[in-house]
Amino acid sequence: MNHYFTNENLKSEIKKVLIKINNKTFTFNTDLGVFSKKGLDFGSRTLINALLKENLSGRLLDVGCGYGTIGIILSTFFSLNTDMIDINKRAVHLAELNIKENKVQNCKAFVSDIYSDVNEKYDYIVTNPPIRAGKDVVYKILFEASKHLNKNGALYFVINKNQGALSTKRDLEKVAKVEFLEKNKGFYCFKATF
Repeated sequence: MNHYFTNENLKSEIKKVLIKINNKTFTFNTDLGVFSKKGLDFGSRTLINALLKENLSGRLLDVGCGYGTIGIILSTFFSLNTDMIDINKRAVHLAELNIKENKVQNCKAFVSDIYSDVNEKYDYIVTNPPIRAGKDVVYKILFEASKHLNKNGALYFVINKNQGALSTKRDLEKVAKVEFLEKNKGFYCFKATF
């Protein structure tokens, strides 16, 4: 699993995958050493479907973007100015390719260790957090989101029940209002406002 975060020496085999959401087909370049290289994972799909029911506009930050599925798909369906970040340089390179591949406007990707290189504020932060990176990393993404949100901004995230969705919700409720949005096959989507 470590190769998702440090993969500079891993060989490259870029492939294209097609992802269909709401009757629209997206083309994504994927590669070895990135999360869910064979296509859209179920957690991200569940989060995207939940967010498509929201009325989003303004600025979006996709944290742990991988090759860009969540940010690119949401930018396509909503009028959003989107930044996507990941610690994985290969993932960010793929996200940049996929922005061009899907002809998305007002969207960029850059390398950042969680929020270390984030200098802007956003209306929304979205994440399918890297559970296997450990609880400290996941909690840093969730609990420090408030520092990068505009007033009335919201954090949207998805976690599987078996990977601590309900305990994470309880912990985050100590500092935020956390709403349950959707559940699908054990994946829970939440909206947090600080």
